[in-house]
Amino acid sequence: MGCFQSKTSHLPSPDLDPPLPEEPKPDLPANDHPDSQENHDQDQLAPPFREFSLGELRAATNGFSSDLIVSESGEKAPNVVYRGKLKSNNNNNNSHRLVAVKRFSRLSWPDPNQFLTEASGVGKVRHNRLVNLIGCCAEGDERLLVAEYMPNDTLSKHLFHWEKQPLPWEMRVRVAYFIAQVLDHCNAQNHKIYHDLNAYRVLFDEFHLYARMGDPRLSSFGLMKNSRDGKSYSTNLAYTPPEFLRTGRVIPESVVYSYGTVLLDLLSGKHIPPSHALDLIRGKNLLLLMDSSLEGQYANEDATALVELASKCLQYESKDRPDIKFLLTAVAPLQKQKEVASHVLMGLSKTPAAQPTMLSPLGKACARMDLTAVHDILLKTGYKDEEGAENELSFQEWTQQVQDMVNTKKFGDIAFRDKDFKNAIEYYTKLVSMMPVPSGTIFVRRALSYLMIGQEEPALRDAMQAQVCLPEWPTAFYMQALALSKLGMESDAQDMLNDGASIEAKKHSSWRI
Repeated sequence: MGCFQSKTSHLPSPDLDPPLPEEPKPDLPANDHPDSQENHDQDQLAPPFREFSLGELRAATNGFSSDLIVSESGEKAPNVVYRGKLKSNNNNNNSHRLVAVKRFSRLSWPDPNQFLTEASGVGKVRHNRLVNLIGCCAEGDERLLVAEYMPNDTLSKHLFHWEKQPLPWEMRVRVAYFIAQVLDHCNAQNHKIYHDLNAYRVLFDEFHLYARMGDPRLSSFGLMKNSRDGKSYSTNLAYTPPEFLRTGRVIPESVVYSYGTVLLDLLSGKHIPPSHALDLIRGKNLLLLMDSSLEGQYANEDATALVELASKCLQYESKDRPDIKFLLTAVAPLQKQKEVASHVLMGLSKTPAAQPTMLSPLGKACARMDLTAVHDILLKTGYKDEEGAENELSFQEWTQQVQDMVNTKKFGDIAFRDKDFKNAIEYYTKLVSMMPVPSGTIFVRRALSYLMIGQEEPALRDAMQAQVCLPEWPTAFYMQALALSKLGMESDAQDMLNDGASIEAKKHSSWRI
């Protein structure tokens, strides 16, 4: 059957007059979302911050197994980071989520309340360029932070220890811009201090609805000190802001200095001490500074602009350094391939996953992203999977409203049959807003119509809504897999294909019984 849709549904219910609602804006490149959309995106990225029990995090990390350590210094790091998998029996957003768990040394934060206060403050900061903090734990002597897990290594690895190809120029510019975006957002949230900004703090993500595979994101761990009153910088003193060496204090301008050291890393592909780099810049020996593997990838004026920005950031006197807004303004014009996804620029391969052994023709069509085949199958299937949902109207009082609903559905189905997908979206949208019990098939048909005109995100939302209507309907899972694949979210798409195939297998098994 269908599912009830209240007037307060989280999905939009367009006005009926005019009949065609304003079309959703096409998905913008990752770094072009307007502020309003970006703020909306931030709410979608991570579950709310919460306090975890030590038992939960011990289970997630297999007892803090050394096999799950992901810190680049391994067990030698003063604060070790583990890869973990949260296990939960409920349906909240944390269920089965991969996470990074940072374990502080036992005496770093003697006061658990101070630790919890600091962590919860950082946990309120959300941004789609930030590796968001989703929880913490302070039990006994243990002090732990929990953040989203980023599987595609650090900037340090991609710059200094690359295996297949060096990080291309355009990707380096994107890293510089995304970091500046995060720092600007943190400033606006009154988190003006970022501790020990360096190439290890920048990580590359996997698949998210609003953050493409391979996008650089800044670790939220740097928004919190490593201890109650401890060091803010763990890197070599040669890379430490001068004022910290003089006073032991970190100020907002110190973050700009550290940003300058990251720019040097991006420009040179090496970890060059700022004093040496400034000597090269003053001597106009830019070729000695630039990474030779980047030859032919950039315009000289762009490289000069980034070098000059690094020089401004690395000024000895903090008052002579630019502010974060200046960094954004300076780097933005240097981006030349904003529309190209990060994983494409980086050459990250998507490992093909094994397909489920049992897939229906619809499942196979979705797996290979054959929209035409999907359309043909949905047409042949019609509404038969809804077990008589079409007949609900016959039991209602026959009113003009019911007649309007029947006509709207008819026109939508004709448009869908004739591949007039914009009009199909119009009629199905109108129908959804009219029906007290919306049809899962309507959502699936509108989802495919959105895909046909290149609007993947509303297609995913509709496919998800179809699953709400019919929780055990393989078609809803397959359509989600198709939309996720179009969004580049391959691992999530594979999960949906597996779920759909599993449901189909259970149905076939029950039929045999």
